[in-house]
This record gives sequence, structure tokens and C-alpha cells, in this order.
Amino acid sequence: MAHIDDPLTQRADLTYIKGAMSEKLLERTHEQDLAKRWRYEKDEKALHLLIKAYTRLVVAMAHKFKHYGLPIGDLMQEGNIGLLEAANRFEPERDIRFSTYASWWIRSMMQDYVLRNWSIVRTGTTAAQKSLFFNFRRLRAKIEGEDGVILNDEARHKIAKELDVKYSDVVDMEQRMNGGDHSLNGSVGEEGDTEFQDLLPDERPDPEQVVIFMKDKATRNKWLATALGTLNDREQHIIKMRALSNDVVTLEALGKELGVSKERVRQLEARAMEKLKTSLIEQVGEPENLFI
Repeated sequence: MAHIDDPLTQRADLTYIKGAMSEKLLERTHEQDLAKRWRYEKDEKALHLLIKAYTRLVVAMAHKFKHYGLPIGDLMQEGNIGLLEAANRFEPERDIRFSTYASWWIRSMMQDYVLRNWSIVRTGTTAAQKSLFFNFRRLRAKIEGEDGVILNDEARHKIAKELDVKYSDVVDMEQRMNGGDHSLNGSVGEEGDTEFQDLLPDERPDPEQVVIFMKDKATRNKWLATALGTLNDREQHIIKMRALSNDVVTLEALGKELGVSKERVRQLEARAMEKLKTSLIEQVGEPENLFI
């Protein structure tokens, strides 16, 4: 998927990048002080200084993902979300630099953004599928560079083993990356008078099937109405509540409503069902005809 930024957006991105790369890195003690002030005192000024100093991490990471064809400005925006998340979760007492911790969150946010937007076809959400998506090109280039051949079955099995995924997953990923997305309005053939959508089968029922279905449904409703007419009021109520309602009522609840025991409701339901079955068989002949 190719994305083209307008000139104004490109200038805004360039300004942001220049500003981020001009920020000075923080000394460890200063970094710790800012992190503590934000975590324990909610000092927004400290948060601003901490985030501002490490926007260069966002810029650097965004350039690593730009070959997926997504706007670098959007990638940086996602990275900034990751940077804020890192600041909110960072524990200053841990023996780790904020930059190291933040890098993981920035990368994670960008990866999720790429997976959501790289293709209209959902790429996968498991850890193994994500690993395959982001490592497939690198491993393919490495294998093809070493062997001097286009990716073959042996190489696909090698990738599957290294990333601990199924061979079929590797094949699917290769097809997606090689094929890309196509508009349903895209032209097919040399003359271009046919679109992709013209070749898709229409899976909707044809008019004849619709009419037959409506007629059969009306007939079945008539059979059921006649069968229900053989029941007394209490039996009809039980069947409607137990078999014909979207929210099935329990035997106990019906028993309380009718002033009888749960077991008595069960007996009445069984008797009513037998009456319905008898009536339907008399009308239809064979019960199987109800489902034709």
C-alpha cells in the first residue's frame, strides 16, 4: 500500500524530525530525577522534558518501519503514544535506562500500527505471526543472498523452523507480501473494460430461491399456528416461553408464574410437545418436510 504525503505534511514531519534530533540526551541522574518527579509528583513539566529528550527514539524507529509504505508522520505519532505509555509505566527504581524501556514501547506501538494498516487483509495478531511478518523479508533476503536462488520450499521450511511457525503460515505471508492489495475497481485485461469486482461470484440467492423460501416459510408458519391451536392457554404459554421466545424462561420461573411446581411445568411442556408433534404429522405427513 503506497501513501503519498502532501507538501505541507512533509514539511511538518521534517520540522518535527529536525527538532527531535536537536534535543540533547539526558544524563542518567537527570533522567531518573525527571522520571521520579512524574511518577510520584505528577509533575507535567518533568514529563514534558523527559518525552522531549527522547523523541529522537521515535524518529529513528519510524525510519526503520517506513519501507512498509505508511506515512512516516503517522508512524511517529504512534511512536509518541508508545513513548507516553513508557513514561507512565516506567519504574525509576529499576536498574534500566528509560531509553531502553521506551524503545520497546515505541516499537510495539509502531508494529501494531503497521499490522492494522499495511493491508486490508488482517495479517495476524499472535506473537508468532507478528514475528513472521516483521522478520520474513530479512530472512528471505538473507537466504536468497546466501544461496543465490529465489525462495524455494526448503528455504520456506527453514524460515518456519527459525521463527517457530507453520510452513503454511510462511507460504501465506509470502503470497500477501508479493501480491499486495488491489482495488475491486481495478481493471483486468489489456483493454481494461472489466473490473475485478465483475469477476466475483454473486452469492446472494436468486429471485426464484427467494420466492420459494418465502412461500415455504409462510406454509410452515401456517402448520405451526394450526398445531398451537390444539393446545390450551396454559400449554401455549409454556411453549411460547420455552421454545418460541428469544429469551428462554426457566422451568422454575414458569412454575412461580403459574403457581405450580417446576416438575409440573416440565410435565405440561412434554404433553404440549406431544400434541404439537401429533398435529404437525397429521398436516405434513413426514416431520422431515418441515425442514425442506
